[in-house]
Amino acid sequence: MTVTSMTERLTTKKWVTRCALSRICGVCGEPLGRPIAFRGTTDEVGRNAFHLPPMHLACAASLGARAESELVTTAGFEFVRPARDDRDRRPRFEPNSLL
Repeated sequence: MTVTSMTERLTTKKWVTRCALSRICGVCGEPLGRPIAFRGTTDEVGRNAFHLPPMHLACAASLGARAESELVTTAGFEFVRPARDDRDRRPRFEPNSLL
């Protein structure tokens, strides 16, 4: 799978929701263990709210480090669906036990 198609898959609302509800990795689709990794922008890290689905640490590393992204590891997360009045209508993940 190319990086472009991987990025498109990682941002598809249906795939993001499936990863959250089934607790599977957003990259490889296998069940998640611990630690769980999230990759996001500096703003996402500051808000503790990520848009890309959870990943295995190795899978997150395989996406490659980009200047605009940071890696965060956690033992757990909450899946938050946007409320009607939220400006950002994308589902998000909020890590609750940062490692």
